[in-house]
Amino acid sequence: MHTLLNKNDRVLALSNILIAYFAFLIGTLMGLLQVFIRNDKLQLPAWLDYYQILTAHGVLLALVFTTYFIFGFLQTGMSKSLGSFGKKTLLFSWIGFIVMTLGTTLATVMIVLGEASVLYTFYAPLMASPWYYVGLALFVVGTWISSFALIGHYVAWKKQNKGKLSPLFAFMTVSTIILWIIACLGVVATVLFQFIPWAFGLVDTINVELSRSLFWYFGHPLVYFWLLPAYMAWYVVVPKIIGGKVFSDSLARLSFILFILFSIPVGFHHQLVEPGIPAFWKFLQTVLTFMVIIPSLMTAFSMFATFEITGRQNGAKGLFGWFRKLPWHDIRFTSIFIAMFFFIPGGAGGIINASFQLNEVIHNTLWVVGHFHITVGTPVAMTFFGLTFWLIPYLTGRKLTKSMQRLGFAQVITWSIGMLLMSTSQHILGLLGAPRRTAYSGYMDHPSALEWFNGILSNHVTMAIGGTILFLSAMLLIFFVIQALFILPKATTEEEFVEFPMAESDIENTPKFLENWWLWIGVAFVLIIVAYYIPLSDIIHNAPPGSKGFKTW
Repeated sequence: MHTLLNKNDRVLALSNILIAYFAFLIGTLMGLLQVFIRNDKLQLPAWLDYYQILTAHGVLLALVFTTYFIFGFLQTGMSKSLGSFGKKTLLFSWIGFIVMTLGTTLATVMIVLGEASVLYTFYAPLMASPWYYVGLALFVVGTWISSFALIGHYVAWKKQNKGKLSPLFAFMTVSTIILWIIACLGVVATVLFQFIPWAFGLVDTINVELSRSLFWYFGHPLVYFWLLPAYMAWYVVVPKIIGGKVFSDSLARLSFILFILFSIPVGFHHQLVEPGIPAFWKFLQTVLTFMVIIPSLMTAFSMFATFEITGRQNGAKGLFGWFRKLPWHDIRFTSIFIAMFFFIPGGAGGIINASFQLNEVIHNTLWVVGHFHITVGTPVAMTFFGLTFWLIPYLTGRKLTKSMQRLGFAQVITWSIGMLLMSTSQHILGLLGAPRRTAYSGYMDHPSALEWFNGILSNHVTMAIGGTILFLSAMLLIFFVIQALFILPKATTEEEFVEFPMAESDIENTPKFLENWWLWIGVAFVLIIVAYYIPLSDIIHNAPPGSKGFKTW
């Protein structure tokens, strides 16, 4: 039986998704310009700078697109699993949306004006306009307001269902929000107490090492804020699409708890080559980094167990017969399966990045950019695309026609090809020493630099070809979004309505202590204190004089 969300809940979720794809449109265009500039095939006009478009690309795709889409997805799933939002939940969700949008607009305006070309990492001592940092602060505050609104909806459900475990989707939503709020403490601290006073001239200098350490306290769990909603889709949505059930409710919940515990106190592995941080603390956080692999492997095991069990229930024979029983004709499944597949090389690259000696080879090269795109730009983004194919029709009450499904397959295939070409070439260029965060440079025809551009199909040309295919794929997706929002015919029969595919999850044997949030938050803070208190205290108490601000663009 089709169940349509409350109209107010649908408008809220669609508003978030609409902003997400507007940012996606601009961000992917900025990415297309970059690959041609790096290939020396495009010259920007005098009023536009390479680092402007690089900052816009990172901020709009990595921060704005992901965050708005995630909240649209979480709001839809929470309304579906726990019931319609109450007046307070709706009010605070809209307040959060408005504050987020004000912050996004302010930060984007500063980037467009050329006052904030500091990339999405906004590393000191580069100094943007103070209003850029104010925009970032408003953006984060807006997400917190929306987050607390969802937590309030969860708490209200728990009060009405005392002693019961929450639905798996709701549990995972709360886990994701807890991770996000704890992670944001670092970026809020550095923006409010370092960057804003410094940029407004209230203080003369900034502690660069402290600002970077606080950023990466936030920056690595940010990756899991992107990834956990994708995992939610893998655990909850995919089993329903293939006609199965969640493999293990307790395993799914435990994996999300482990992400809360181990994805935050690991930021120093982004700073392995930086001075000022003792080797022991880098080593400790590297060990904790490898601990994050465990819940990812648990997720992989759970998913393939679900595939095999469901396939064998459908009559599969032999060792891999279940593989042929998967619904490859369904774009909702195929898009997410390909996203999962890309996470295998992406995860392997992450192990390399977090290793002391190997990091020395690839740090600050295009390898890191390739890794970022094959982890976030494919497993996360393509999962979001797979959700989009049914989420928007579900919210708008429109049909998912066969022609739109074919368009979805074309989009997924072209995105996969484009990302394979671009990311592979970036990995190779990184191994050859090509730096990241730079426009085109031949380095005075140095032999090492010439190696990056040699041949008709050099790695830079391959990167440009891949980037072009990605942009064309992005335009297919934007076309789909417009169709699903405004043009596709309205569903009129039960068969035509698109449903939110939410798999059944057996909670009979799930230990209730897994939902003891204060326990896990407490353990998370203990790990954070162990990993950060002494090194951050040292960075603060034994800080050098500090740096004034620089504008180099």
